Amino acid sequence: MLRWSIAFFLIALVAAFFGFGGIAAGAVTIARMLFYVFFVLFLLSLIVRLVSR
Repeated sequence: MLRWSIAFFLIALVAAFFGFGGIAAGAVTIARMLFYVFFVLFLLSLIVRLVSR
């Protein structure tokens, strides 16, 4: 998922460079959402691993 968030972030940068505001805003929103999902899943797996030891 981290790769997807980076990919959408890069799409947002390219779209912003060429002046496509709507596409850039949408890509930034998707990248941000995927990053937060990735971060929550990372924290959950870290907690589960620490508790299971």
